[in-house]
Amino acid sequence: MALYMKAAEILDKVEQKKGAVKTLVYESKYQNIKQLFALVCETQKYSSVLLEIIKSTSFLKETKLRIHLAKVLVYDLLIGRGVKCGGAWKVMMLKHRSRLQAALARIKIKRKVSRNQDLLPTHFQLSQDDVIPRYVRVNTLKTTLDDVIDYLKREGFTYQGTANRLQDLDHLSGKTFLCDLHLKDLLAFSPKTDFHNHFLYKAGHIILQDKASCLPAFLLNPPVGSHVIDACAAPGNKTSHLAAIMKNKGKLFAFDLDAKRLSTMSTLLLRAGVMCHQLANQDFLKVDPQSSEYKEVEYILLDPSCSGSGMVCLRDEFTEPQEDVRLQALAAFQLHCLNHALQFPQVQRIVYSTCSIHSQENEEVVSACLQQNPGFRLVHLLPNWLERGHDPFTQCLRASTTKTRTHGFFVAMLEKCPPQTDGESTRIITTLSTPGEEKQDTQQPSQPDEEQGNAENATLEQPTNPSSKKKRRSRKKHKKQDS
Repeated sequence: MALYMKAAEILDKVEQKKGAVKTLVYESKYQNIKQLFALVCETQKYSSVLLEIIKSTSFLKETKLRIHLAKVLVYDLLIGRGVKCGGAWKVMMLKHRSRLQAALARIKIKRKVSRNQDLLPTHFQLSQDDVIPRYVRVNTLKTTLDDVIDYLKREGFTYQGTANRLQDLDHLSGKTFLCDLHLKDLLAFSPKTDFHNHFLYKAGHIILQDKASCLPAFLLNPPVGSHVIDACAAPGNKTSHLAAIMKNKGKLFAFDLDAKRLSTMSTLLLRAGVMCHQLANQDFLKVDPQSSEYKEVEYILLDPSCSGSGMVCLRDEFTEPQEDVRLQALAAFQLHCLNHALQFPQVQRIVYSTCSIHSQENEEVVSACLQQNPGFRLVHLLPNWLERGHDPFTQCLRASTTKTRTHGFFVAMLEKCPPQTDGESTRIITTLSTPGEEKQDTQQPSQPDEEQGNAENATLEQPTNPSSKKKRRSRKKHKKQDS
């Protein structure tokens, strides 16, 4: 019953505009975050239908339940996977099941539909393009890609090799799966595949993580043994990904203000075999960049709180006037975080990401940050990636259900400009802000790898290490002095 009580509590807070679903779910004490998140999202989508059913059957009057608790119970009974509670609560729901089912049937007849999903408001009805695969990241701290594939094949799964193009993901069904065409340690399965109770998941050998969410750590690509900050770390999937890239060597500082989320994250990292991390229940904005503890930090991943508008199940959660006010507040916070990250004296690269589709939280934040920090510039990420940032920030990446088969996402990488003479430094900064150079820097390739169907070459290259560039410049300087 705890699941339903917590879901009802979150729905009540959302209705009172006390927070976004994603934030409230992660702030809850409930153990199975994904189960709770799914129940809240689905109940919210069917809210108007559930309310109509409840009113037509006098369900509240007879059960004395509060409306939000009634909604989650009726949802699971009629549309979900069946009521999961026991005892008196289950007896009560089974007692009213026939009347509730009859009410749902009458609504379908009235609206001339046969499927439950056809009752949803238009903005919640998913098209075929909105159905995204179930992505599974292989945790290389505990296993290898080949071992996971072999294990799954022995379980009856059918491995179809590496995808040649994005459209290959649309044909996954049953127990078939593919290796992703961009990220070599990422597997894609049919959207309905569930791994929450699978041995590989419980043992930490695989991480259930959307492809777009894998991009920030993949692009930051910290070298083995480096010092890295994950600024807003919970729930920890990106942290474990960073640790895997670093091969558990070096130092990985992870911050989060919410103690509950940090506790959940600690469990996840332990299961994933992460050893190089140092967790801190601390607001990243209050971390002192000048502290000797962080004097060697060169890489920072910043994925701050956002609207979550890129998540498929969170569409149109707020009305337009409310959304504008909320986005302004979020953008101000995100810019503050990004500016703070740039204050660490040795930082070379920062990846900024959100699961938002709004330019206010994405390109506009990056634009304001670059204006305030002329010593940094944008890195042109993955030229073969199909969806780019809004002009003129096409160096950045966007992701969406239709174009990349992922949730909505945004990623930008800021890099410290190399040391130059005064004249050269001015030229570099000016060039980055002129339209002509932006067009030159962001020119798209004539044909991306994924459309050529070359699986071997489709894995996108990670950015080169800035510290190696620094060493090459240093060697050149010494040669000049010797001569």
